[in-house]
Amino acid sequence: MSEEAKKPQYSEDSIQALEGMEHVRMRPSMYIGDVGTRGLHHLVYEVVDNSIDEAMGGHCDTINVTINEDNSITTKDNGRGIPVGIHKKEGVSALEVVMTKIGAGGKFDKDSYKVSGGLHGVGVSCVNALSSHLKATVFREGKIWEQEYERGKTLYPVKSIGESEETGTVVTFTPDNTIFSQTTEYSYDTLANRMRELSYLNKGITITLTDKRSKDEKGEYVSETFHSQEGLKEFIRFLDETREPLIQKVISMEGEKNGIPVEVAMVYNTGFTENLHSYVNNINTHEGGTHLSGFRRGLTSTLKKYADSSGMLDKLKFEIAGDDFREGLTAIVSVKVAEPQFEGQTKTKLGNREVTSAVSQSVSEMLTNYLEEHPDDAKVIVQKVVLAATARHAAAKAREMVQRKTVMSIGGLPGKLSDCSDQDPANCEVFLVEGDSAGGTAKQGRDRKFQAILPLRGKILNVEKAMQHKVFENEEIKNIYTALGVTIGTEEDSKALNLEKLRYHKVVIMCDADVDGSHIETLILTFFFRYMRELIEGGHVYIATPPLYLVKKGTKRRYAWNDEERDEIVDSMNGGAGIQRYKGLGEMNAEQLWDTTMNPDFRTLRQVTIDNATESDRIFSMLMGDEVPPRREFIEKNAVYANIDV
Repeated sequence: MSEEAKKPQYSEDSIQALEGMEHVRMRPSMYIGDVGTRGLHHLVYEVVDNSIDEAMGGHCDTINVTINEDNSITTKDNGRGIPVGIHKKEGVSALEVVMTKIGAGGKFDKDSYKVSGGLHGVGVSCVNALSSHLKATVFREGKIWEQEYERGKTLYPVKSIGESEETGTVVTFTPDNTIFSQTTEYSYDTLANRMRELSYLNKGITITLTDKRSKDEKGEYVSETFHSQEGLKEFIRFLDETREPLIQKVISMEGEKNGIPVEVAMVYNTGFTENLHSYVNNINTHEGGTHLSGFRRGLTSTLKKYADSSGMLDKLKFEIAGDDFREGLTAIVSVKVAEPQFEGQTKTKLGNREVTSAVSQSVSEMLTNYLEEHPDDAKVIVQKVVLAATARHAAAKAREMVQRKTVMSIGGLPGKLSDCSDQDPANCEVFLVEGDSAGGTAKQGRDRKFQAILPLRGKILNVEKAMQHKVFENEEIKNIYTALGVTIGTEEDSKALNLEKLRYHKVVIMCDADVDGSHIETLILTFFFRYMRELIEGGHVYIATPPLYLVKKGTKRRYAWNDEERDEIVDSMNGGAGIQRYKGLGEMNAEQLWDTTMNPDFRTLRQVTIDNATESDRIFSMLMGDEVPPRREFIEKNAVYANIDV
């Protein structure tokens, strides 16, 4: 018997059906999180996951994703092709089983897939159920096979439509607009960020994203190809390109420990923020878990041991803490786990205990070797740790002041805060308003029962460039902590936020609709992202959208939020209309501010979400950091979307 014949075969018998899919259309949010933009994009990730699984098994190296003119999606890979033979248990083609049975797939058969990213997901059958139309084309065994579906139901049995020596799978689906009623329009940038991420996490694979809805200057479809030869090392350089490096080399390792494939890359920069990103089977585990605990343990113990033996800690009068070793650190930890167990609110926290020691040992070996081979870098890193420890010591005192103010009774609330009368946080919202003038107008216009106002003086501190103790000493930031009632700091993470005593479930940033207002908005969002990310992840942060114009003609008064709306209103009034451009919130009276921006019946609030933590990290660093060229390039590229007030 040949070696090839001995290998487990991926055939129709590898497909195992776990459960039905009757509830998918009835309760889609149970399967894909929500039916908004996040859920819509999740459909693409589920289909691409199948191709990535083939690639992880060494059967595929090219994946093409296309956004078609009608917002349908086509994915194509050069894998083995989904099996099409008759499934013994189900009595129909294995392709039909995969497409119409929730949880069916070769990835549940350990002989077919050792590890799988899609295990965390719900499979292509869920995508089928939530699509008004889906067509699957399989190139396998010298033939082309095809089957189509409407809302998860087959239109005809799997049939052969021709011959081909190619292998692979093509899936084209159209999201059902009766389920995705908010929007069925795909964001090229959102998909591009995920495809780029997948290319870094699976080096050697080529992923091409094409948008047939728009063309470039040459008249060709907008398209981007993602391919990485160095994997996480390249990913780290991409994430840290806007930060000033402390050491020039990326510290990295790749290998298997205790049967678990582990890949780690890390680098230190001169900044003060810690940026750790972790993945399990290509899934971004933004809540962390055992692999991140293992990384922290390996990093802390190895660096502490080196620092102690170097004698550089001898003059320190206090202990070095885990946080100190991670200041200015950007790191990515990626593990592949055969049977991942997920915990946490959003099921993105790894719970497998055996992973902790695997990662810890890997990191310890990697760092020990690096520090011995690069003594100059080792010295610079330890100096950075000592500086961080000294600053943390100062920050602890500043944080105690914040805590002391926060835990006090109502009398300890900031003097500028105009609180609401309702005591139930679920009913309450607080507006962080730019300036005392606008704050005064907002106080007059609000509904005092459930709306609180906290005016902020000028531009708050740019936390991207500030040491931690400076952040906690800042008066405006202290007021935000105190007003919200949250507590900060745990043994493992000094910036961790406890939301148990959060006093408002809606935190609304309300700034002028001009360049200065946008800058203040970005400063506040940077603070929330770096120091209160749990607030964003909990869905508590919103941005108010005050109007830009008031159009008047006689007794008619209408508001416009952009130039197009303004022009439409002017046209509808048949000329002779007067236009008032609001330079700031203070130019509106209390009644106007209530009508347009604060009244829940008419206002538009934009909820702040984090779709891709690594990309958000990179953008905030670029916009608010020291490096000017990347920021200029970003602004020039996106200037078409900006409101520039001159």
